[in-house]
Amino acid sequence: MHGPVSALWLLVALCAATGAYCLLRMRSSVEEQRRTAGGEALMGFGMAAMAVPAAVLTPPRWAWLACAAVFGIAALQALWAARADRHHLHHLVGASAMVYMAAVMAGGTHSGPPVLTGTLLAYFTGYVLWTGTRLVPIAVAGSEGGTRGARTAGLADRPELAQACRLSMGIGMLAMLLTI
Repeated sequence: MHGPVSALWLLVALCAATGAYCLLRMRSSVEEQRRTAGGEALMGFGMAAMAVPAAVLTPPRWAWLACAAVFGIAALQALWAARADRHHLHHLVGASAMVYMAAVMAGGTHSGPPVLTGTLLAYFTGYVLWTGTRLVPIAVAGSEGGTRGARTAGLADRPELAQACRLSMGIGMLAMLLTI
């Protein structure tokens, strides 16, 4: 990727940390959460790898094509999974955006069609805003008593942390699209 080196390293760290937490979420006792976490871990680590500054590492064309192929397969899996759960449509868009960015980088132009880039920017901006609002705590009537009797979820089963990871990856995707 091209851009300020320090900002790109921060993006690498954010995406790698998100991918690592998604690997932890794969220990969940709920099968759908494990499957979703696996796709999100792939996305996080893929974004981290793609965000490495070009001044440090410029992968050969075949590496970008391999990345496009991996995320093309991920997009097909997300399309298949979307039959049962609409959330996978977002994974489809994310994986497709990764294919698009890898193809642009493989072409060596470092800029894609403005309409497609703009559409992806609009989608991820909306997604980040929507996801961010879902993290805002809402007061629940009668909850002054705390969480007595409530089961404490392990790190792998914390929906608010999973949502925060999705927000982080959405912000990361916006940053990556802006550098294309």
